Amino acid sequence: MKPLNSIQGDKLNEWLVQAKKQIHLGQLPNYIPLLGQADPNELAFYLLTQDNYCVAVGNMAKTFSLMSVSKVFSLLYLLSLYGEEFVLKRVGTKASEYPFNSLTQLQLDQGLPRNPMINSGAITLAGLLPGKKSNDCCNNLRIWLNECSGSNLFLDENMLDSVRSLPNPKNIALAEELHKSGYLENLEIALDTYQQICCLSGNIIDLAKLGMLLINSPLISSQNRQIVHEILRECGLYEESQTLAFNQEFPTKSGVSGAMLSIVPQQGIIACYSPPLNDHGNSVAGLFLIEKIADFLN
Repeated sequence: MKPLNSIQGDKLNEWLVQAKKQIHLGQLPNYIPLLGQADPNELAFYLLTQDNYCVAVGNMAKTFSLMSVSKVFSLLYLLSLYGEEFVLKRVGTKASEYPFNSLTQLQLDQGLPRNPMINSGAITLAGLLPGKKSNDCCNNLRIWLNECSGSNLFLDENMLDSVRSLPNPKNIALAEELHKSGYLENLEIALDTYQQICCLSGNIIDLAKLGMLLINSPLISSQNRQIVHEILRECGLYEESQTLAFNQEFPTKSGVSGAMLSIVPQQGIIACYSPPLNDHGNSVAGLFLIEKIADFLN
């Protein structure tokens, strides 16, 4: 495989032009009003290697919410705090054939979340974050991530208000099922914590810095990094996780804001932001770019 630092700016610019032609194939999500108001033409990209080679294109100052990309880092935080055995007794590591917010999948699994990257697993993890109140739980995670990565994440209060403006009956049903099965102690705190951590926000450089925690940070054990890599290979792109060939080489996580983070093991990361999504909730332009890079490197 070619090294990640063999990608030059002119080649990337060529792919970005092509990616922008793909965005009409996607749509903005409408179940969070503020996400539905995003500029569909916004596109930011940041490639960063462990030897500090970087290629940046687009608006580096544009901030966006991590949404489901935050699931990666709540998992990493809990693994670092409590260890593999504690965490993986409470969430599984297998892919789901059902949508990311499926109650059916949770019921078939007798209340055990199938993996941490779908909503049932992420809500369970939110309920395990240290803190007496949801604000404390989210803030503890935010501070830890900023200190470990050098990023500048903040809680986007406007996005949080938008999320709260339309109660999500599917997430409420998941929390009730988790509580009934004994995997969730306080469903109100867990749900609100989950909403808050999805609204943790930053720019594309912050996302790249977070990604480097999964490459070479001395603060993260190699075992915990490997656990996260394997889960992302199986589950990071919802139902598309098993069908997108590049995901097996480059474990990837997406969020409905249009954020996407892809790991090139032992080399570096690829961070993208482009709001239009495909039917599975993955960024159209983000998928296109990562696939182009995977083809080039392989």
